[in-house]
Amino acid sequence: MKNFLCKIFGPRGIKITAGELAKKFGLELHGDANVVVGGVAPIADAKPGQLAFYSTERNSNAFKILPIEVLQNTRASVILLQKEQIKDAPKGATLLITESPRGNIVKILGEIYREKPRFGVSYFATVEKGVFFRKKRTCYIGQYATVERGSVLEEGVKIYPGAFIGRNVVLGANTVVYSGAHIENATIGADCVINANAVIGKDGFGYTRQDGHNVFIPHTGRVVLGNRVSVGSNTCIDRGAMTDTVVGDGTKIDNLCQIAHGVVIGKECFLASGVGIAGGTVVGDRALLGGHVGVSNGLHIGDDAEIGANSGVFRNIPAGEKWLGNPAGPGIEFFRHYAWVKSQMAKDKKN
Repeated sequence: MKNFLCKIFGPRGIKITAGELAKKFGLELHGDANVVVGGVAPIADAKPGQLAFYSTERNSNAFKILPIEVLQNTRASVILLQKEQIKDAPKGATLLITESPRGNIVKILGEIYREKPRFGVSYFATVEKGVFFRKKRTCYIGQYATVERGSVLEEGVKIYPGAFIGRNVVLGANTVVYSGAHIENATIGADCVINANAVIGKDGFGYTRQDGHNVFIPHTGRVVLGNRVSVGSNTCIDRGAMTDTVVGDGTKIDNLCQIAHGVVIGKECFLASGVGIAGGTVVGDRALLGGHVGVSNGLHIGDDAEIGANSGVFRNIPAGEKWLGNPAGPGIEFFRHYAWVKSQMAKDKKN
């Protein structure tokens, strides 16, 4: 019953031949070019009519190389793999050869499971006079979405039902805003994804204490996102108090993150779920912040720095270093402390 329901309600891929995939993505084809696939599955679970991949690439320690027997016994009709694994592929399977199966499977997934194009403005959407469309016929605005006057929508923008786009927001070409997202005081680049219920451009947590009372500091800055930025569901990015909050090209922010006012994040960074960055902090290019990392205000995190999950950062981190712990410190320092604590615990246990 479960499998039956999955077939009906699960994601459906388009049907495409191995030959079409090889031509589109520049892959070397071994076998029948006319074999049709209508979905992608893990290589151990794949069935006839599906595509799977096998790779010995190790782009990071998170990637596990599966036993070769998994490749030898797969039932997939089409297999994406490296040239050195051809000899271990099942007889009769059609093979797509590439140096990077992991890189190409991403492209193939996007092709097979691509969403049908959406265009037009719903009768139930609210689009005020004074909204500028670069090419309105290429855009989509779903029911009960709101776009206020002064906003600019570049070519190919998609705004899903229930989203809110405030005054003077700029959405770059092919940017997608999903349901429930709320955007104000922001300039967003091309090919960005703003996931459901994200809030971008609201006032930050900026207060001063006067005569024993907490007094709000008016915010006049904006949020500026570069191209290809992804913002996760329920993530908040505050506008700057007087300077802009900036996120660089290609940076990916997970769900439930908090980016405070005036933070500057570089290009191609990864921020895992639950990251909180206090105001005025500068994060360099390609930095990696694990889940639930907290960063104090006004710090500088260098290019290519990595911060382990649940770390609390209260000091500047030099470029390229790996820090963890609470308070966070260099990885070697952390493990020395950990080893010392373990040894003391062992002594106490003996006594």
